[in-house]
Amino acid sequence: MPKLLSSTGLFRKCFSVFPCLRGHVRNQRYLFGFAANLLYVRPTVFLFAFLSVPAFITAQAPTPQQVVDELLAADAAFSVASAKSDLVSGISAMFAEEVLMPNPAGIAMGKQKAIEALRANPANATARIEWTALRAAISGDGRHGFTAGIMSMTPAGGAAVPLKYLAYWEKQPAGWRVLAYKRGGAKEVPPLTSLGNVLPKTLVAPTTDVALIDQYRKSLADAETAFSNEAQKIGTGAAFKLYGSPDALNLGGPGVATFLIGNQAIGAAVGAGEPPNGSQVRWGPDVKTIVAASGDFGVTVGHIFPNAPGADGQPQPGRPFFTIWKREGVTAPWRYIAE
Repeated sequence: MPKLLSSTGLFRKCFSVFPCLRGHVRNQRYLFGFAANLLYVRPTVFLFAFLSVPAFITAQAPTPQQVVDELLAADAAFSVASAKSDLVSGISAMFAEEVLMPNPAGIAMGKQKAIEALRANPANATARIEWTALRAAISGDGRHGFTAGIMSMTPAGGAAVPLKYLAYWEKQPAGWRVLAYKRGGAKEVPPLTSLGNVLPKTLVAPTTDVALIDQYRKSLADAETAFSNEAQKIGTGAAFKLYGSPDALNLGGPGVATFLIGNQAIGAAVGAGEPPNGSQVRWGPDVKTIVAASGDFGVTVGHIFPNAPGADGQPQPGRPFFTIWKREGVTAPWRYIAE
């Protein structure tokens, strides 16, 4: 933060920028002092001068690194608190009221439903859990982001169980809170190795244009739909390679110690066993699409449906998913960055 000027120094800056003020003040040393009778500044001139020097009194804008450090600190603080509580309380403390959480029963919509989904497993009431983020990313406006990392869940009287997690965050008035959250199994305790953070080159001011934000949201939802449509033509694996970022992250299955990294590795894993020129599944953001006001970062939430009907000839139910996306600018193509 730049050094703030004293009231005297501030107004000397005003006088240097606006010499016309000098004739209206008899003694500059007593500005904002107790000798109020010595102040003869015309109110309109004074107000104009004061509002025209914001550089002297405003704080320096944060850097992308400072914002991602703040997000990681929030993630770590919730983990520290969780280690002293039960699993349900520990995890749900970081949830926003509008959180979405995939679970075995579907997608819990809202904090209370997410808590109920966590409580559906009785062991969670007495288990403890803590975690460490291995990667974080933020939007261009520094208001949205994600963390991904490893977890250690310890049931009452049992041995620690390794897990992985992915959380999509928004900076709200109360601080950073999770809008979408999921956990996955891990075959063994993953190594505590940083996967590197994903940062914008610079931070930009978020737009307040509601119509423009709706356009950003629609463009992201359309990208997710196009992703699925392309998979029907060129194969699931090829589509995951095409629509993924080179630094994309995938939780992988329980057999993957940490994460799958990169669109090529993810595409190879997801495409295993899939037809080369088609897909056994289709998907879309049928639940919700969330986008940052900078238009470069967001998350799609929906279901993955088998293309083939069930044994009874009826469409099979879908399983929930969410995918986090980013793009280099509002005219660049969307690419998934975490799922």
